[in-house]
Amino acid sequence: MINIIIVDDHPVVRRGLKQILIEEPDMKVVGEAGSAQEAFTIIRATDCEAVILDISLPGASGVEILKQLKYEFKNLPVLILSVHSEEQYAIRTIKAGASGYLTKESAPEELVKAIRKIVSGGKYISSALAEMLVADMEKSGKPLHEKLSDREFQIMRMIAHGKAIKTIGEELCLSEKTVSTYRTRLLEKMNMKTNAEIISYALKNKLID
Repeated sequence: MINIIIVDDHPVVRRGLKQILIEEPDMKVVGEAGSAQEAFTIIRATDCEAVILDISLPGASGVEILKQLKYEFKNLPVLILSVHSEEQYAIRTIKAGASGYLTKESAPEELVKAIRKIVSGGKYISSALAEMLVADMEKSGKPLHEKLSDREFQIMRMIAHGKAIKTIGEELCLSEKTVSTYRTRLLEKMNMKTNAEIISYALKNKLID
C-alpha cells in the first residue's frame, strides 16, 4: 500500500486529489494538512511513502517546506503540485530535492502516474521540464533571479504581481520592515532600483502568471 499525505491549503483541492487516488486499490491518503505547521506535525507522526506538496502555502513557501522535509526525511519522495507554470518554479524545486513537479491543471491525468514514478525511486518531470533542466545545465550565465534566496524570489514575484509591502507582510506573516529589507536585498542582487523594473523583468522571464 502506498500511503500518501496531501499538503494544500484549499480543502476542495485536497478532496479532488483524494477522489483521484481513492480509485487506486494500492493507494491511500493517510493524512491531510492545510499549513506548514500541520504538515510537519502529521508527517512526523505518520508513516507514508509520498507527500503531495502545494508550492503556495500561507506563512511559508513550498520551497522552504520542501528543504526542511528533505533535511528531516531524506528519502521521502515529495511531489510538488502547483498552479504556476513550470517556467516559474519547477527547476528551483527539483534542485531543492523534489521528486517531481506537477501543475494542478494536469493533475487529474498525471497524478497517479507521477506518484508511482517517484515512489519507485524515479523523478517525474515533463518533457518540457527535462529540456529546461538540460538548458539550465548548459548555459554559462545564470539569470538574475537565480541569485535570489527562496524568500527573496517569493517576495520578488509578489511585488511583480503589484502587491504592496504591507499586503506581502500580512500574507507571509512578516513585518513590513522585514519585507522592505528583503526588497532592498533583491533589488541590489538584481541591479535594480524600482518595482517597475521588477515587474518588467518578471514579465519578460515569465515569472508571473
